[in-house]
Amino acid sequence: MGLLDAILGRTKPPQANLDDLFAVPQAVVSLGTIGFLPTGSGSVCFRDVEGVSDDAIVEEATRVIGVDSTASVTTTDDGHGFRWLTVARAGGDATSLVTDLHAVNSSLADGGFGASLLCSTIGLTTPASGPAALVYLYKQGTFYPFVPLAGGRRDNTAELQVRGVVDADLPVEPRLERWLALWDAPGLTV
Repeated sequence: MGLLDAILGRTKPPQANLDDLFAVPQAVVSLGTIGFLPTGSGSVCFRDVEGVSDDAIVEEATRVIGVDSTASVTTTDDGHGFRWLTVARAGGDATSLVTDLHAVNSSLADGGFGASLLCSTIGLTTPASGPAALVYLYKQGTFYPFVPLAGGRRDNTAELQVRGVVDADLPVEPRLERWLALWDAPGLTV
């Protein structure tokens, strides 16, 4: 940030550190102490760019992930113009899942599509076996929990509990208004 930016009150958002994802397995261990367990599923959400250039990058990343027969990869498009690439690993393997998601994120960023990245999700189940996720916001470089309930509601108490548990493991988004609801995201439908 330059002097003129400081005088005019402009700030630059922090650069996303994709390596922050590698702290997730420790956070998952911490969450296990309160009954939140990994599903082995996670997603990368990005704005789909017209044309084939980002498709080639996604196809290559999918092929690399698919080399290991314990992973499955699917892509879906939502009604907001975003594409979700979902990776599922057997047995709730958070470490391998994070490596897979990092590979997709890095491939897109290295291919010039870093500005198209919206978020990554790490799927969890709540103690009551409902869906939950840790969400990584690329533009902020922070995580937040999302715990959907039936009827378009959120379990704010559980989200705050998760924040308290993972705060020592992950950079948690301090501004609650940035904790966006990811209704109908892969793996988070109630």
